[in-house]
Amino acid sequence: MPELTIKKIGILTGGGDCPGLNAVIRAAVKTAIIQYGWKVIGIEDGFEGLLLDGKTRPLLFDNVKGILARGGTILGSSNRGNPFEYKFKEGGKVIVEDRSPLLMDKLRALEIDALVVIGGDGTLSIADRLFKMGVPLVGVPKTIDNDLASTDVTFGFDTAVNTATEAIDKIRTTGESHHRVMIVEVMGRYTGWIALQAGVASGADIILIPEIPFKIEKICEVINERVKTGRNATIVVVAEGAKPEGGDMAVKMVVEESHDPIRLGGIGDMLADKISREIHLETRVTVLGHIQRGGVPSAFDRTLATRLGVAAVDVLAAGGSGRMVCLRATHIDSVTLEDAVKQLKKVPPDGEVVKSAQSIGVSFGK
Repeated sequence: MPELTIKKIGILTGGGDCPGLNAVIRAAVKTAIIQYGWKVIGIEDGFEGLLLDGKTRPLLFDNVKGILARGGTILGSSNRGNPFEYKFKEGGKVIVEDRSPLLMDKLRALEIDALVVIGGDGTLSIADRLFKMGVPLVGVPKTIDNDLASTDVTFGFDTAVNTATEAIDKIRTTGESHHRVMIVEVMGRYTGWIALQAGVASGADIILIPEIPFKIEKICEVINERVKTGRNATIVVVAEGAKPEGGDMAVKMVVEESHDPIRLGGIGDMLADKISREIHLETRVTVLGHIQRGGVPSAFDRTLATRLGVAAVDVLAAGGSGRMVCLRATHIDSVTLEDAVKQLKKVPPDGEVVKSAQSIGVSFGK
């Protein structure tokens, strides 16, 4: 690969928002300007900002002032805008086009020499394809689900777990006061990291995750046993992607024009219906939803996001490209994007955290 000469970089945030995105943007902008004298362009609403007009702007010190502790992203984000499979409706039909040549033209017109792409597995998979087309770039891993295998932890996850834990703590007091089964549905489509860690941290009685299919009979058995021993309140934490043994995930809706058309939701209500029918106990459901994505990032997430933002710019400055910065043990490293998006990091059913939970009496519905 020829030596990379950089004078201007672009930064974008793709996929769902999460706490810490602004901290990455701030760190990358300040490092690019202070350490390397580069210009920085902010690209709005993910890759879509390179496919539509009027969605880019310069980023200077004043633009990133005071955003370290702010949730969301000042650049906006989107789950749409995949340049290789750009979806739109025309005449009532969903049309799919490859608009990657348009994106390449836009990068040249803006004189952007390299990109910092902040996103999860979907966004970084797109970034890997662009890199293979010749776009110099570095990825920064972002997802509250903590499901990227090449990094020990992703920023946003700690804040999401803290948010869920605090909510479950509050729900517990209501459950105990009214002798109810309280079901808390948290995010986690294919992985149960939030449900597992928030469940353990809040002292949940039953934790249901996608990696361990559950039996409704076992859940009812656990609740009945608790009632017999005088424990009339039960806390159930369930990931949205959890499913019964031999069954499927609960699908709320299908949005055809989206890059990820399946929208999950409803597992909590399904459980409540079955439990109330079997046990005749008052059962309530709380769906935390997007509250887990929002709010002020934790100190851990601010620090990790800052370190990753600095590292992304440093990798570009050192001539690196097609890589994702990551946390390995206590230090920041980088891996190829191809390796980074190969597989999701799932909860090991026989892993130490699951075993610890089982040791203190937590049921996983098996």
